[in-house]
Amino acid sequence: MRLLCVTLLLFPALAMAEPVQIPGPQGPLEAEMIAVAGAAHAVVLIPGSGPTDRDGNSAPMGLVSDTYRMLAEDLSANGIASLRIDKRGFYGSAAAISDPNDVTIAAYAEDARHWVEWAASLAPCVWIAGHSEGGLVALVAARRAPASLCGLILMATAGRPIGQLLIEQLRANPANAPLMPEIRSIVADLEAGQRRDPAAITPLLQPLFSAGLQRYMADLFSYDPVAVASDWQGPVLVLQGDADIQVRPRDADLLGNAMPQAVRVDLEGATHMLKADIDGKPLATYTDRTLPLHENLVPAITRFLDSASQAD
Repeated sequence: MRLLCVTLLLFPALAMAEPVQIPGPQGPLEAEMIAVAGAAHAVVLIPGSGPTDRDGNSAPMGLVSDTYRMLAEDLSANGIASLRIDKRGFYGSAAAISDPNDVTIAAYAEDARHWVEWAASLAPCVWIAGHSEGGLVALVAARRAPASLCGLILMATAGRPIGQLLIEQLRANPANAPLMPEIRSIVADLEAGQRRDPAAITPLLQPLFSAGLQRYMADLFSYDPVAVASDWQGPVLVLQGDADIQVRPRDADLLGNAMPQAVRVDLEGATHMLKADIDGKPLATYTDRTLPLHENLVPAITRFLDSASQAD
């Protein structure tokens, strides 16, 4: 017993994750909170596209990374509190809206602002950390920034309209070559706010361009991240891996050009999941939750937040 007491004195208590809820449009929105006593900063983690949960996983998409859970836990070890959210319509926030595709980027941004307001109870300075599509949500949310929002952390965030990024991603697979003319045509229609009858689309593409997804894509594709980014004059950290096969370093270039105040950190060898690439296994960081975060990710964030504190 005496040894146990000594051990507890030598090591700080582990921060415990706890689910919390706020009102949503039709039911509650849910997030996982890690509170840290005396924290100067709290980070609200916004997931990427599709049915990605608060931990960074998506069973329907075969994504098993635990990226957001690891990030939140590592931040807490550095004295930073966090909320990692489930988007409206998914997982703990499933009751917030009946159809998870019946949503807009502006609606996600509204939810993010409400979470920032709630997170002000965790720390005086709150940051939105958006991953991938979540970075666009962060930028849109910042257009009407709550008083407690200190700045943004953009992780593997596109600097080009998402429709054009989708074309690039699909074109990278040679097997899609026969489908590319139709894909470009559909994306052009969605960018113009027009939708296609799913039954008239090539069967292989119908799951990607279902009626519900087209509704969402038409809104998503209407945003130019550079135009939105140019509205934000506050602190911002842009994190980008050079082994990312979804969002490229030139996307970070575009965001940095739109926000001259941005701090840019390149993560050498990092994939879209913010983990070190495994040679010969391009999908390992998407499917192996045991792989750690890139070694420079959390240090980059903590340095940035420390610098922000010193600037104040």
